Amino acid sequence: MTERQHIMIKGVKEGLVFLLDDKCEFSALLDELQYKLEKTHQQLLTGPLVHVQVKLGSRQVTDEDKDRIKNVIRAQGNLMVQSVESDVQQQQTQQDNKPDMKVLTSIIRSGQTYEHDGDILLVGDLNPGGTLLCTGDIYVLGALRGVAHAGTGGRSDVIIAASLMRPTQLRIADVISRPPEEWMTGDSAMEFAFLSDGRMQIDKLAHLFRIRHNPIMFKGV
Repeated sequence: MTERQHIMIKGVKEGLVFLLDDKCEFSALLDELQYKLEKTHQQLLTGPLVHVQVKLGSRQVTDEDKDRIKNVIRAQGNLMVQSVESDVQQQQTQQDNKPDMKVLTSIIRSGQTYEHDGDILLVGDLNPGGTLLCTGDIYVLGALRGVAHAGTGGRSDVIIAASLMRPTQLRIADVISRPPEEWMTGDSAMEFAFLSDGRMQIDKLAHLFRIRHNPIMFKGV
């Protein structure tokens, strides 16, 4: 029986990685997997427990198909399957986990609170007594005069930006702004708040690229 070429087995620090071709028939893939483990790669089955990661490329598989792959590998004694993943699955997971931006065109008045998982863009004013809460960035195309809390889930690399920065309170992650009179510039340019060395800082929005493209600016956060 000739050696198949649909499966590559690589040794890594954590154990073994099985790279499975994503173009051939699934049944042929299982046959080759079993053949290699039983006939040509028996040396893998000796010694201590070995962790295995299975990479499926762009192949889309069902949970039943994953179980069939796992069963073939698990039948070989010392091989323990840690994961069976496809690029399609990883891309979908990343997309699902990516916070989205919520665009609000309104005025947040006193007594009103808006909360969102992701970024918030408010086209309007945040009045005194109003509150914006989100896990990502806050952008206010208007006057920010209320309470704005970005990074509610603990992220400290987020910002709070506003056309007019006159907040009652700013908060990023667990850091609360100093009294406004200590840092308000009175500048008419759009400004943003961020954390540096664990302290709230204010700068012109035109300088945001320095933060986004130089993560070391967040050092100590």
